[in-house]
Amino acid sequence: MKKSIKIRVAVSYIGIMCLSLIAMLLVNTLFLEKFYLSKKTDSLKKAFEMVNSTENYAYLKYDTDFLQFCEEKNLSIIVVDHKTSNQIYAYARDADKLYAEAQFGFLDSFSRGKHSVLETTDNYVVEKKTDDRETMDSVNMMGNLDNGNPFLINTPAQSLKDSAIISNIFFLYIGVLTILVSSVIIWFMTRHITRPLQELSSLSQEMANLNFEAKYHSAGQDEISVLGNNLNKMSEALENTISELKTANNELQKDIEKKEQIDEMRKEFLSNVSHELKTPIALIQGYAEGLQECINDDAESREFYCDVIIDEAGKMNNMVKKLLTLNQLEFGNDKVSMERFDLTEVIRGVVQSAQLLAGQKEAELTFSQDAPIYVWGDEFKVEEVVTNYVSNALNHVDYERKIEVKAQKEGNVVRVSVFNTGDIIPKEDLEKVWIKFYKVDKARTREYGGSGIGLSIVKAIMDSMHQKCGVKNYENGVEFWFELSCADAEE
Repeated sequence: MKKSIKIRVAVSYIGIMCLSLIAMLLVNTLFLEKFYLSKKTDSLKKAFEMVNSTENYAYLKYDTDFLQFCEEKNLSIIVVDHKTSNQIYAYARDADKLYAEAQFGFLDSFSRGKHSVLETTDNYVVEKKTDDRETMDSVNMMGNLDNGNPFLINTPAQSLKDSAIISNIFFLYIGVLTILVSSVIIWFMTRHITRPLQELSSLSQEMANLNFEAKYHSAGQDEISVLGNNLNKMSEALENTISELKTANNELQKDIEKKEQIDEMRKEFLSNVSHELKTPIALIQGYAEGLQECINDDAESREFYCDVIIDEAGKMNNMVKKLLTLNQLEFGNDKVSMERFDLTEVIRGVVQSAQLLAGQKEAELTFSQDAPIYVWGDEFKVEEVVTNYVSNALNHVDYERKIEVKAQKEGNVVRVSVFNTGDIIPKEDLEKVWIKFYKVDKARTREYGGSGIGLSIVKAIMDSMHQKCGVKNYENGVEFWFELSCADAEE
């Protein structure tokens, strides 16, 4: 509150009014009487000039301007002949008394009291006379005219000390009342003036807190309203700028995260490839050195060594092919040919090809769909997806050792699912099975020669056709699925 503009303005106005009142009282006390005597003296001087400039005093009795002036200023005038000491001219209620005064000096009542000289010249002396009761009763001018005739000009006066005190008390009452009334008016005026400033202050605080919903609402055409409207415009501009900066920052953050992710994927990829190739290369190198050094001379051992080398080289070749396929899919270099084909026939072909491997693993692989189902997609890539799903199921089938392939219409899409009995995938690994080289059970994956790339290829193929794929756990196994757009709905 001490820093409030409203209070500061009100206090400033009230303070100025109080100082003005005090100054007025001081001036009234110190200079009112002097000003009053100065005006009285000026009246005596003017009367002296008018009398002194007249050669025929009889003419003064008919000079209306002179007589009116004397009446207004309450002047008494007497002129005495300096040769005969006779009265020449008199304008006074008590001319004889003035005559005696002019002729004999200060006598009788004129000689009593205090006399103070106000002004002295070669022709006259101006003095104020104060009686015994300390009350000024007249201002007198006495002297000789230019022609040598004595004169006396008198005007009644009163002491202004009491009058000054009374007027000061009156001014004090009026001043205090004026200050009180003005204070109330000024308070409301300052409230009206400072309300927009307070609103601007609140608006600037809200803007500092990045709250750009706050706006300046006070109407008007003055400078404060212009400032408020400019703040509104600045608020909108700042909001748009900050929004753009946040958008750009968000995009930049995404780019940074994407770059970091790519760097991490690159490091992880190199690490995984090195790890995957390390074992077969070591086996190939070891068995090749054994053949070179002729560790076993019998044909059966040499054939076993060669089989191991060929098998490991085949695994490496298969992994490299899959990596190339995945790389082409991820970077969009592999063209997708969308065509209408019979999905049932494609699945049946994959299932029939896998029956031999299923028999070797003592697994029951079934696909009960007979009616054709037409879908849109790349037939070759869809066949690869089904193949990867079936191969993955054969590698992880367990317990009841059943694998069931289904194709069902669900609205405008066809969902293909491959279910196998066995261990479920841990919940924390469900979303990670699509990552390159990610293996839930690394020991088992190595056992059947898996590289951890097959499901990544499935994900890349489905993304290239803008279709969905996923995995779901059941109590007795795992189901992998993918969807394709149904072509029957357009026939």
